[in-house]
Amino acid sequence: MNRNLFHTEVFVEELARCGLRHVCLSPGSRNTPLVLAFAKHPRIQVSSHLDERSAGFFALGLAMATRQAVAVVCTSGSAAANYFPAVVEASQSRVPLLVLTADRPPELRYSGANQTIDQPKIYGNYALWSVEIPSPDAAPSALSVRHVKAVAARAMSIASGTPKAEAAGVVHVNLPFRPPLEPTEVKGDVLSTPTDALGQPDQPYVSMTTSGPGPAGAERVESLAALIAQHPKGAIVGGVDWTCDDELAQAIETLSQASGYPIFSDALSGLRNGPAHSLGAFETYFAGKHPLPAPELVVRIGNVPTSKWLNDWLDKARPKHVIHLSQDGVWADDQYRVTQFVYADRRATALALAAKLGQSLPPSSAWREQFERAERIAWQVFADAANGVTRPGEWFDAVVAHDVAALLPDGATLFAGNSLPVRHIDQFAQPSQKRLRIIANRGASGIDGNVSTALGLAHADPNQPLALLIGDVTLYHDMNGLLAVRRCGIPVTIVLLNNNGGGIFRRLPIKDFEPEFTQHFITPHDLDFAHVAKLYSLEYANPTTRAEFQAVFAQSVNQRKAMLIEVKTDSRQDLRLRQAIVNEVLYQSLNQVGLN
Repeated sequence: MNRNLFHTEVFVEELARCGLRHVCLSPGSRNTPLVLAFAKHPRIQVSSHLDERSAGFFALGLAMATRQAVAVVCTSGSAAANYFPAVVEASQSRVPLLVLTADRPPELRYSGANQTIDQPKIYGNYALWSVEIPSPDAAPSALSVRHVKAVAARAMSIASGTPKAEAAGVVHVNLPFRPPLEPTEVKGDVLSTPTDALGQPDQPYVSMTTSGPGPAGAERVESLAALIAQHPKGAIVGGVDWTCDDELAQAIETLSQASGYPIFSDALSGLRNGPAHSLGAFETYFAGKHPLPAPELVVRIGNVPTSKWLNDWLDKARPKHVIHLSQDGVWADDQYRVTQFVYADRRATALALAAKLGQSLPPSSAWREQFERAERIAWQVFADAANGVTRPGEWFDAVVAHDVAALLPDGATLFAGNSLPVRHIDQFAQPSQKRLRIIANRGASGIDGNVSTALGLAHADPNQPLALLIGDVTLYHDMNGLLAVRRCGIPVTIVLLNNNGGGIFRRLPIKDFEPEFTQHFITPHDLDFAHVAKLYSLEYANPTTRAEFQAVFAQSVNQRKAMLIEVKTDSRQDLRLRQAIVNEVLYQSLNQVGLN
């Protein structure tokens, strides 16, 4: 027994828990760990085939007869290519087929190594999903084990036509292995599942259900509502989601009231501003290691949140259940904590859950009040710090971000540039009932094209004001996009946080390594952006106090100007003042009655 056998046994066991009952094996060396794991599993029927092409079609017929996903397993190299005709037929006929290809480790690709070809995504568009599981580790972390289990559950679900595909079809999982491939003992290999990845006994690690565009079914709603009722200490987490509207926000608020769960809303979630009463200062109090209790159950909507410390708190909480209400069926959980993946209409499902919970006793307010108390302390500490920051030498990026969100009128749009601006907005844009749409390019989180994306948003709705909060490197990266302001007649207020380089890197360990840090990470440029404003026919301002900034920003937004407001700051001081706020929030919280 070694890491390879442990890895494949975890994978095969999860496939069995998700309903796999048949597998077709073909001989080879690299697929030995998979063959052995399948051969010894009591709930999976194994058939052996000498030729992969025949094995693929045999599995196709077996899947047609049973109307269930069937797996095929082969070794590395051209063996995988011999499945291609059956893969094409399964794709065209919408037959659930799970193709498991063993592979040489990544370092042997493109090296001339024997029996090594480019296997990932070999079936192209004929596969509904292609994924590679990394080579097994000697001492697998809980995260890596959860990943293996989640891939197994998702593979079975997608091959069967859920949660996202319109019909059943092919899923390809590539599994690279390093020797030894046989069940020989390897000293130092850890062969037990971490407690944090065990899941529920005899149950799939992830339950995948789908209702498509409609609400979750009545039986599913009842089971989820029962889970929530059994776990009164829970949380609702709204991640990045540019599609969330007021109707969904109101439904989430209704679920929050019925469950007693506080809402932790990313600034980009669509829940921070509007009908939902949410929390928004969590990056401040969780960064200070605030002693708030861990939730037993989490309800998630949207993508992974921006906040590093919220994600860290949720991961370390190890909740028994994580329910993800997904509108589009796309997986969005990089820690693989989701245990109930529900592809259904989120608004209808949230309202159905709230109605079901409303039939039981009202939730206690004590659980929620702990987080609301921490929230009040955090905003008061920030307000005290912001009101004292009035001298040019004490200018603080976070105050600018806070004021931009606070001063924009109802119905306005705020586009947050990547790197520091979006993080400042997430930490310091205070929740309100004002309808403010906050958007950023968080799909790939690049700094490219941020200016142009914001201008496209503004051009689509010229009757509503738009502000762009952006950093100096990000603005420089898409400076030519500013030409659209004049060519398309776009009124936009651009707030430039100019700390003369990549200030976000001061949050990373590389900050301690000079001279490389300054030269290659901070990359000071010493650009004068007044010239940029002149080049692109923008009005220009360079306020040096908070009062000056508030006045010029409000004027630009209200008069619908095309203006560049440059705020020159110091990234060292920005980091220092931010940390001082975090420390003060923790200090005051620990000295509040009931939080010792």
